[in-house]
Amino acid sequence: MKQKKMPMRKCVGCTEMKEKKELVRVVKAPDITDENGEIVQKGDISVDLTGKKPGRGAYVCRSAGCLAAARKARRLEKTFSCRIPDEVYDRLEQELQQS
Repeated sequence: MKQKKMPMRKCVGCTEMKEKKELVRVVKAPDITDENGEIVQKGDISVDLTGKKPGRGAYVCRSAGCLAAARKARRLEKTFSCRIPDEVYDRLEQELQQS
């Protein structure tokens, strides 16, 4: 029987390639635009536990060290080209402590 191929993603903290299910996804929702193409509302940044939310995603290992490295180097902010609220980092820390 043929084995199923597991998708690999890069952690923004340690920059190692790991299986997608081992990582936590942070997603920036698409911007909302009007009929003229002007941005009405910026997309929200949130933790995606299901991996199904639409938008640009970045992945972080489930270790506190990788999250601290990503936060210190502002890698999530560079990935999404915007400022990341402290609530998102707090939510990520809570998620890491639970798992």
